Amino acid sequence: MKIVSFNVNGLRAILKKDFLGFIEAYKPDILGLQETKIQQAQIPNEIEGLQGYHKFWDFAEKAGYSGTCLLSKDKPKKVSYDIGDSTFSKEGRIILAEYDKFALFNIYFPNGKKDDERLKYKLGFYDQFLVYIEKLRKKQKNIIVMGDFNTAHQDIDLTHPKANEEFSGFLPIERAWIDSFISKGYVDTFRYFDKNPLQYSWWTYRLNARQKNVGWRIDYCFVTTELMPKVKSAFIWKDVFGSDHCPVGIEIK
Repeated sequence: MKIVSFNVNGLRAILKKDFLGFIEAYKPDILGLQETKIQQAQIPNEIEGLQGYHKFWDFAEKAGYSGTCLLSKDKPKKVSYDIGDSTFSKEGRIILAEYDKFALFNIYFPNGKKDDERLKYKLGFYDQFLVYIEKLRKKQKNIIVMGDFNTAHQDIDLTHPKANEEFSGFLPIERAWIDSFISKGYVDTFRYFDKNPLQYSWWTYRLNARQKNVGWRIDYCFVTTELMPKVKSAFIWKDVFGSDHCPVGIEIK
C-alpha cells in the first residue's frame, strides 16, 4: 500500500500543472492533500469525478485558506475532523480516517511565522494533537500521521539552520515538540531509512531555491513503533512538481 502526503498549495492551481497525471503515474492508495484553499462549492470537477477513490474534505471557515483532502481507494470505517478542541477545528486542517487495521491522520499543522499569536496557536495545536493521538492510541496501536508539520526537526533538515534558528519553523521550542512526539513512540519514517543531508520537501519560490536545492524538510510521515515493522520504505518525491512542496510518504505491507 502506497500512502502519500502532498501540500499542493492550491488545488485548483496544481490541477493546471498535470496533477491528475501525477495521480495516474504514481497511483497512491491513499493520498492526503494539504492547503487545498477551496470551499465545498469549489471542489473541482476533475477531483469530484476521479474514479477509484473515496473523497473526504475539511474546509477552512476562511475562504481561500488552508484546507485538507483525503483520497482513499479503500473506504474508511470512520472519518472525523477534529482533535478534541473546537479552537483548532475552524481552519480545515484535520482529517482522521480509521480503517480496520490502522488509523491515519492527514494534517496541515499551522504556520507560526506571522506573529507571536500565531506561534502560540501553532504550539497549542501541537499540544492538543498529542493529547488526542495518545488517547486514540489506547484503542488503536497502528497509527500513521502525515502532513505538513511546518517545522524542520534537525540541522540536517534545512539548508541554513544557523540563519533560521530564531524564526518559526526552526525554533528550539518547535523542534523540542517533535523530540517529545518521537519520544512517545512515533517514528520519522524517512529518517529511519535515510540519514543523508540535502533531502527536502519544501522550497521557497524565490531565488531559484528549488533548482539550487535550498530547502526545508517540513513534510513528514510518522508511524507508531507498533506499525513500523510493516513499513517497507519511505520516500520524498522531489521530482514531482506543481507546488512549492513535493510529495512524501511510505509503502507498507
